[in-house]
Amino acid sequence: MHRAIRPLALVLLALVLAGRSLETQQGPELRPLSEPLLTRLPPEWRELATHIKATDAEQQRFLKLSDVVFRQTVARLLTRIRPADEFIRTQLTADPSPAVRTALVQAIAADARWSALPETALLIEGVVARDPDPAVSLTALELLRRRRMRELNGLLDARLSAAVRDGADAAALARLTDAQERWFALERGTMLPAFLRTPPPVFAVKPAEAPVRVLAFGDFGNGSPEQKAVASTIAAYHAGQRFDLAVTLGDNFYSVGMESPSDPRWRTWFEDLYAPLGITFFPALGNHDWGHPDSPAAEVLYSGKTPTWRMPAAYYTFTAGPVQFFAIDTQSVAIARQQRDWLDREIGRSQAKWKVVYGHHPIYSDGNYEDRPDLIETLLPILANRVDVCLAGHDHNLQALAPERGVRFYVAGGGGAGLYDVNPGPRSLFASRSNGFAVIDADADRLSVKLVDNGGAVVYEHVLTKRADGKPE
Repeated sequence: MHRAIRPLALVLLALVLAGRSLETQQGPELRPLSEPLLTRLPPEWRELATHIKATDAEQQRFLKLSDVVFRQTVARLLTRIRPADEFIRTQLTADPSPAVRTALVQAIAADARWSALPETALLIEGVVARDPDPAVSLTALELLRRRRMRELNGLLDARLSAAVRDGADAAALARLTDAQERWFALERGTMLPAFLRTPPPVFAVKPAEAPVRVLAFGDFGNGSPEQKAVASTIAAYHAGQRFDLAVTLGDNFYSVGMESPSDPRWRTWFEDLYAPLGITFFPALGNHDWGHPDSPAAEVLYSGKTPTWRMPAAYYTFTAGPVQFFAIDTQSVAIARQQRDWLDREIGRSQAKWKVVYGHHPIYSDGNYEDRPDLIETLLPILANRVDVCLAGHDHNLQALAPERGVRFYVAGGGGAGLYDVNPGPRSLFASRSNGFAVIDADADRLSVKLVDNGGAVVYEHVLTKRADGKPE
């Protein structure tokens, strides 16, 4: 009996230590869609839509959406509900709105349950062949291309694994890993040439003996009032405790990244909000940054247009004070061996007192997306007992999670995109459905990570120290 209740006791203790009640940790209550929302839907949608639940705040936002955007939102949510499967199949061709049909085909292509069904590819092929709107057909065709390129990538990955297993020589492995990086770009449909994928040697942005304070947040670039509110809170924090630099945790620009280095949103969604801080941002790419074919290249090349943004490649490493930072591209790290080999090699070479890895997708999360088995299998072994902190976004909330194999995990995806619920479990040290950001303070003796909410309050903090031999105390 005592063993059965111990995990719950640990969770409650962690919540108390974090100064949060269980009720606060769980976030606002989810309720069925209200009658005013249901009546905005066509009659044939309403019964199935009663299965959808949302917070009161979300439902208030839904009321402000146009009818088409609201139906797009409901359509995406219905793809997650099994009783709606037949309805989804019908609406793919029957819905009068091209925007809703697009949302439906995107949702079933992205959903793991639908993707596993043999019929899903045929459904998408039918949209390509018969949808009266060319934009819908081309969207479906792009989704099919990604699906089939992923299958071919699987063949290449199997070939590469066999080469590793059979002890192939270095030249053969290099040729296969180079090809895998290129095929990954082809799968994503991006125009990211090899010279923009290749990371530069490690570089320094602040002397090793100097202390450093670093801002970190992700999931922000949408121009929303929430993004501007977080930016204002960051500026207020900076006025009292100056940052030396910032890192982003991906999904820098919604919904499909940037179209070019001269996209006007660079000014309104980035420079106007963050350039007044007078610091340099070192970004990581998120899944939305891979959305437009030119976006990853646009984000790398923008580094030449401003001192506020420095992104030399899709993944790279640099030192700042006593910390070495490793920016990784989690869209490919679970697939592309070349990036994993690079990360393993650079961590092994590092002489920094502290090591921080940051990217978009969390290895562990008690939020909307939960843990990532692929990253646990491929990324965690590289970090284990070698890296102090792993920062991520993707879940639009703030989290601190219990360490695993010497690594502490944080999620700071509250930069301005719509918030996601949290579901605290035994690994949760802190979890809040909140906008906000993380702060890293480091010197030769200690490294602290703070989570700061949108009111500017420090809602969680942990301090790391090390013995003379480099082991955690």
